[in-house]
Amino acid sequence: MKNMLIKNPLKRKLVQIAAFGFTNSRLANFFGGKLYTGAWKNFCTPGLNCYSCPAASFACPIGALQAVSSSQKFNFSFYVVGFLMAVGVLLGRFVCGWLCPFGLVQELIHKIPAPKFKLWRGLRYVKYVVLVVFVIALPVAVTDYVGLGKPAFCQYICPSGTLLGGLPMLAAHPELRSALGWLFSLKTAVLVVTIVGCVLVYRFFCKVLCPLGAIYGLLNKLSVYHLEVDGERCVRCGACARACKMEVDPVKSPGSAECIRCGECAAACPKGAIRLGFRAAKPENASGVEETSGFEQKAE
Repeated sequence: MKNMLIKNPLKRKLVQIAAFGFTNSRLANFFGGKLYTGAWKNFCTPGLNCYSCPAASFACPIGALQAVSSSQKFNFSFYVVGFLMAVGVLLGRFVCGWLCPFGLVQELIHKIPAPKFKLWRGLRYVKYVVLVVFVIALPVAVTDYVGLGKPAFCQYICPSGTLLGGLPMLAAHPELRSALGWLFSLKTAVLVVTIVGCVLVYRFFCKVLCPLGAIYGLLNKLSVYHLEVDGERCVRCGACARACKMEVDPVKSPGSAECIRCGECAAACPKGAIRLGFRAAKPENASGVEETSGFEQKAE
């Protein structure tokens, strides 16, 4: 199948902006401090985008997953789980690199002039703890006096909700400020840490805290949209690993759970040995032997 890589970083940024605009198309709601609650809010966006953002046209899959599991009957959301599995198997963390609104926000924050650092690799596993504890376990295990669970990730952690939902609503409704307590202070502190982290480390939230990235990352090796390296063309120069801002070595780990399929490694490869695209079945020739694509053939 034809390589679907877009090598120009500007083109990826335009896709990200378009995805952000499509997901948050109710801009007029910012002026009145209202939330869109129409029919489209019954559907999830593939990326992380707070339901409570005044401009949001769709629901957040993490918020929707918690809302169902924290109900009095502790229902299992076949729609949300099925949606996440379908998107993950089809695209993997391509969603993070191209379609996630908060991913775009993080990349813009990282452009703020400051020293840049690499993340200690052990912190990458924190997002799996966040997924299991705050998204799956707490909404079911911790309930209030009427038996309702709490959407723990949204309530205690999500910096996207604070930045795109909480702060705009407070700006539009000053009367809400008198009701602020320790919980908002906690979420503001998480937001500040996230912003500082994103200034210093590329996509800090994606690497450390995002449960949606954890889900898609687990499906990266299975996703139809994937990254592959032509071992015959590759000269092991290391250019791809140096170009990767997610700190992945595509040659060693083409299916890494951290890879967001941004394509910067392929753009940096001097031999064109890296391909991003959808998997295609290998056709058989008349003799019944599988044919190889031009990408898989040795470069002349």
